[in-house]
Amino acid sequence: MWPVFWTVVRTYAPYVTFPVAFVVGAVGYHLEWFIRGKDPQPVEEEKSISERREDRKLDELLGKDHTQEGMRL
Repeated sequence: MWPVFWTVVRTYAPYVTFPVAFVVGAVGYHLEWFIRGKDPQPVEEEKSISERREDRKLDELLGKDHTQEGMRL
């Protein structure tokens, strides 16, 4: 009887494991959401060095002076 059982399990494994994995994943997702509560506010991504350099060059073309920014009181 066991060889027949294992043959059936091996044959239909993809049809059984996907729904089981889907249910386990959905339950885990909702459980984690329930424990954590509301989603935190998204943090603004930091600009890369090349993006900051491009912004600085564009500002220089527009006439803004970034050399005095650190000296504000």
